[in-house]
Amino acid sequence: MMNHETIAVLILLSSVLISSVSQIMLKISANKTYESRLAEYLNPLVIVAYGMFFVSTILTMSALRYLPLSMSPILESTSYIFVSIMGYFLLKEKFSRQKIAGLIMILLGILIFSVL
Repeated sequence: MMNHETIAVLILLSSVLISSVSQIMLKISANKTYESRLAEYLNPLVIVAYGMFFVSTILTMSALRYLPLSMSPILESTSYIFVSIMGYFLLKEKFSRQKIAGLIMILLGILIFSVL
């Protein structure tokens, strides 16, 4: 059986994933051209993405009730990994050596923090 802290970690990671998906949705929307400024902001992709950000915020606040605040930045940094991977597959973005090195450093930081 999982304890409250483990469940909170999973909720926070889910929140980060939801936020990352919404960022990709906003980038896809930004790459399109629109008839007007109003159409740019009131299209379904943007509205759903901001709704997902709202859900992500609620999930984060719920998770932080059971987690030390110091864990939040560490778990939130996984968004860089999620966005990079989704950007590679969905937006056909390339991985540079600098990006790969940065992602490795993020992973190492997460591992070091979780072990200590």
